[in-house]
Amino acid sequence: MAPLPSGFYDGDTVEIARRLLGKVIVREIQGERLACRITETEAYVGRCDKACHAYGYRKTARTATLFAPPGRAYIYLIYGMYHCLNFVTEPEGEPAAVLIRGGEPVLGTETMARLRFGKSPEQLTPYQKKHFLDGPGKLCKALALTREENGLDLTRGETLWVMDSPKDLGIVLPPETRPICTGKRIGIDYAEEAVDFPWRFYYGQK
Repeated sequence: MAPLPSGFYDGDTVEIARRLLGKVIVREIQGERLACRITETEAYVGRCDKACHAYGYRKTARTATLFAPPGRAYIYLIYGMYHCLNFVTEPEGEPAAVLIRGGEPVLGTETMARLRFGKSPEQLTPYQKKHFLDGPGKLCKALALTREENGLDLTRGETLWVMDSPKDLGIVLPPETRPICTGKRIGIDYAEEAVDFPWRFYYGQK
């Protein structure tokens, strides 16, 4: 049940974004454990990336967590309503992180469905099932993550952490056979040349 160590996050952000696919986010809330497998990520690197909140080492109250030691949760609010979960990477002082864009539930689906839609998994429409966790705001809502969790140390294994695979939770899933795809990041049209960085990773169709 050990969380990924800080050393996992202390490296090249783009490579870490790719390596995070298939890893499992675990959230403990009110005595219950929720978990989802990561299926989509995006890398953001402040020193060279105009899409990063801390581009050019811009440090503000909002971006301060990006300068924290590797393995911290950076959670911010967009459009005044959606929270986004990121994992801080690289050495302390280097503002970089991986945005978790999507996932698949592996534990606590009943609770996640109620947090997302206010109803049980059996009551979800086909559309709701298909788009259960395929977006950063959806994932945060299903895991009850807000700005309150910003700055949490993911390596401590307390209320939010990341594990290697579902089997570390005693859950056996079929071997992952989907190809890993690479593409441009989403929703960063303002970022000039950074728009074309191929820093988004996701599972394709089998």
